[in-house]
Amino acid sequence: MEKKWIGTGISLLLAGSILAGCSSDNGGAEGTGDSGGKTTVTLAGWGGNPTEQALLEQTLSDFEEKNPDIDVKLEVIADQYMDVMKTRLIGGEGPDVFYLDAFEAPAMIETGVIEPLDEYVSEDFDLEDFEEPLLDAFKQDGVTYGFPKDYSTLALFYNKTMFEEAGVEVPTTWEELTEVSKELTKDGVYGFGVAPELARQYFVAEALGGEVVVDNRANFGADEVIEALQPVIDQHNVDKTSAQPSEVGASSGGDMFGQQRAAMVLEGNWNIPYLDETFPDLEYGTAEVPTINGEKGTMAYTVAYVMNAASEKKEASWKLIEYLTGKEGMETWTSKGFALPTRKSVAESLGYAEDELRGPLVAGAEYATVWANGTNLPVITNNFNNQFISAFLGDRPLDEALKEAEEQANSEIGE
Repeated sequence: MEKKWIGTGISLLLAGSILAGCSSDNGGAEGTGDSGGKTTVTLAGWGGNPTEQALLEQTLSDFEEKNPDIDVKLEVIADQYMDVMKTRLIGGEGPDVFYLDAFEAPAMIETGVIEPLDEYVSEDFDLEDFEEPLLDAFKQDGVTYGFPKDYSTLALFYNKTMFEEAGVEVPTTWEELTEVSKELTKDGVYGFGVAPELARQYFVAEALGGEVVVDNRANFGADEVIEALQPVIDQHNVDKTSAQPSEVGASSGGDMFGQQRAAMVLEGNWNIPYLDETFPDLEYGTAEVPTINGEKGTMAYTVAYVMNAASEKKEASWKLIEYLTGKEGMETWTSKGFALPTRKSVAESLGYAEDELRGPLVAGAEYATVWANGTNLPVITNNFNNQFISAFLGDRPLDEALKEAEEQANSEIGE
């Protein structure tokens, strides 16, 4: 699963990749779509690595074999995905089925371009099998607009060698993490690598009962939110046992951890194949995110398949969504562990729930905070990030920074 949550700018540069067995014919009459009695369904998404591309190719090939009257044309949008999609949908040239990140879902649903899916669902689709927070991310007013294809939570990645040498245990609470970080910070190594942005800190911000967003407006200047985030600032500026990747010349939390410049980081499932490929000799483990205020918490990032409300091939489009997010299609797509299945039964059948590295990520799905909350989250996020980093770097007090950022965000949102 790619970490492409927000598109920026306008680009119509499309890389049209047509997979093995997938038709390139867009013509034909409504209802069939093609000559020869076949319906062509267009599926748009962003690109993945070669292994992910091969898995998707296999899944679509299996679907076409089971549905010989349907061809699937895959369109890979190489850059600035959401901007391209919005432009195409507004212009009446949108695909039949496409990827939609939970972060972008509320605003897209509000425009009316996404088809409600509840009327298509049959009993044997087994809605109870989906991890509930992930499914709920694509609902609005009780109506389902998408079914999540995959996800990742965050887990604690820890350097086994550093832990053994320091003689410390893997922390299970945030207080323990703070103390263990002190023991692990030495010789140019920080105990903890931090991503000082709302996409990673959201669950921390709400750990003491505060809410980052209230009635679709910024609320991160609330005392409970500031109190919950203050330890993140203090660990960096007072204890000096944490750092963000750029402070040690790393490009990401995974890179910082792989270079062994941080003994612990919070990262997602994407970090496992990255570390295995880039730092194959690294001895590391994973654990569930340490509790805060006695409660478990983590983030979840998820993407759904959705249907274009203007599609003239809704029956065939639903068959495709049903297969891709059904048990068989999802098992093929997630079989190599690059993405985690949103169906509990598939995670079980593939062994991910008991997997030494992926188990803590799967465990977090049932209590995770999904990275999505209303149509104004992009504006709220930008203003939070602009000011939170200034407090993280010690340039100003956290309460002052966040209250100013909240005021600015709500000014931009307006009445």
